Amino acid sequence: MKKVIRLVLLIIAALLILCFLALLIVPRFVDVQRYKPAIEEKVSEATGRPFTLGGDLRLSLFPWAGLAFSDLRLGAPRGFKEKDFIAVESFEFQVKLLPLLFKDIEVKRFVLIGPRIVLEKSKDGRANWEGLGKVKTGAPAKQEGKEKVPGDKGKGGLPIESLVVGTCTIEDGSLLWIDHARGQRRELKDLNLRLDEISLEKPIRLSLSAFVEGKPFSLEGKLGPIGKKPGEGSLALDFSASVFETMDLKVEGQVTDASTRPSYDLNFRIEPFSPRKLATAFDKPLPLTPADPDVLKRFALKVTVQGSAQALALKEGALELDDSKLTISANLKEFSKPNLTFDLKLDHIDLDRYLPASQDKSGESKAAAQHVEKTDYTPLRTLVVDGRVHIDKVKVKNARIQDLDLKIRGRGGVMNVDPLSVRLYDGNMTSKGTLDVRRNTPASNFTLQINGVEARPLLKDVMDKDFLEGTMRAQIALAMTGDSAEKVKSTLNGKGEFRFNDGAIVGIDLAGMVRNIRSAFGMEEKGRERPRTDFAELHAPFTINNGVFNTLNSTLLNPFLRVSAKGKADLVDETLDFRVEPNFVASIKGQGDTTDRSGIAVPVLVTGTFSSPQFRPDLESIIKKSLQGEVPDASGLKEVEEKAKRIIKGLPFGK
Repeated sequence: MKKVIRLVLLIIAALLILCFLALLIVPRFVDVQRYKPAIEEKVSEATGRPFTLGGDLRLSLFPWAGLAFSDLRLGAPRGFKEKDFIAVESFEFQVKLLPLLFKDIEVKRFVLIGPRIVLEKSKDGRANWEGLGKVKTGAPAKQEGKEKVPGDKGKGGLPIESLVVGTCTIEDGSLLWIDHARGQRRELKDLNLRLDEISLEKPIRLSLSAFVEGKPFSLEGKLGPIGKKPGEGSLALDFSASVFETMDLKVEGQVTDASTRPSYDLNFRIEPFSPRKLATAFDKPLPLTPADPDVLKRFALKVTVQGSAQALALKEGALELDDSKLTISANLKEFSKPNLTFDLKLDHIDLDRYLPASQDKSGESKAAAQHVEKTDYTPLRTLVVDGRVHIDKVKVKNARIQDLDLKIRGRGGVMNVDPLSVRLYDGNMTSKGTLDVRRNTPASNFTLQINGVEARPLLKDVMDKDFLEGTMRAQIALAMTGDSAEKVKSTLNGKGEFRFNDGAIVGIDLAGMVRNIRSAFGMEEKGRERPRTDFAELHAPFTINNGVFNTLNSTLLNPFLRVSAKGKADLVDETLDFRVEPNFVASIKGQGDTTDRSGIAVPVLVTGTFSSPQFRPDLESIIKKSLQGEVPDASGLKEVEEKAKRIIKGLPFGK
């Protein structure tokens, strides 16, 4: 029995020796170069593209099983300017053979030098990466065996016990993107990647550097440990990136169960940088040209991102833009809708600094309106949103607003804003509204209430006009359809009223009409204080019907006169048709005045357009009345008209 065992052991030892000798001798005496044409033919057949190995092909088996080659080229399809889709200067791979028998992988070298990938699109939209490999016709082969049950993880893990890699590098790589249809050419060059300390039990260190369009990019960090069951358990991440020596980004956290039920908890941090410098580094202009050249010089962000395949949450978000600070929290789920909740809080911002400088495009407005593309509201019809925005201080169109608070809720294509509230100019404004996009043409409505707002500073800031003083109150309700200015104006309907108390109309002395027509328009006030008409109350009720503004009984109450106005303004045609008529009080006895007042009450007709309003005294009315004092000649009336035009420059539409 012992002899038999001894004989078997001798045979096994001899076989092992023969195998080792074969591993050593075969690569030395077998010319693998003779197989290059066959290899090239098989690869070309499999990919459907030309394939060549220009350099030597080297094979080793013991003690390190290895493969090395140089000058590999996989061609692009016909019709593309770049002949090679993939090119590699050289490749070398060595793995220790004996440990493979015990499920241990020990890699000595993995070195890829000079890989080059070209992604090219032709003018007709074809891409050189399409159709890689032959398309097989016929029904797919039926797979035998047990069908995988959803949720069945199987045994999981890797069929190995350990992994150790020595040198793992990619050197001097490049990626070229060419789009002939758009005239774009982008290139990533000098790509170098190095992985150190590769194993299953330790974190893997990564170092990457490259030049994008001649600008440096780098990434440093570590990943892992991976563990014997990759994709299960927790995988730690810690990376830092530098973009064009302008922006620094750091990401740290962990990914859990990546292959089964992936979830992540990551901290992102972008150190302060200048978006202007980054845009310059990309050789790209800013999307908009802000009015203030000193903005967009500082941006920073830090946020915690938690999520899974079903949900995403942003927590403890803090964004800094120049001198403004925004806190962010948001939750996103049901990605197909999506379902979004958010809460944004901003300390202050001057939006006028970021908006483009105003330009006169009136001549282009109508032509541009005719070429507006139809808006697709489908995403809004599925969106579910519930959010809040609060801004302590904001400046927009030169209006200064405090404590802006907005709540928005939407579902099924109906968006509700309730409320929108602000404090401004010693008063407050509240509004609520609805946008309905369930049909192709959106419909909207809103209500607005204003209380205690000082009109003069508001109008001076927003419109650069100084024509009205007083404490303003207003109630407005409007409804409209459409998504273009012309459509909205033609479908605008609603009603409301403005009421100003204890104020004045600046630039015109209506009470001076008591004396004569000239003084009514301030013609005899040269060198004196700017004329004004004080009032106890100015009340302007109105209705809007299909874009036509109507007022039948707007009134101004003054100790010396009562002024009424009626007429209409067509918002579509931008035309005016108003009559303003003063009625004077004979005296104000009981208020410290015993003097009789008398003079010419001059009705004024307002016609023309918004851009060129016409103002003239109602001569027919003047003639019919019993006049006292001076009746001006034709030249005097012309002077009155010109003066009225200059006065009206102070009104909102007086341009």
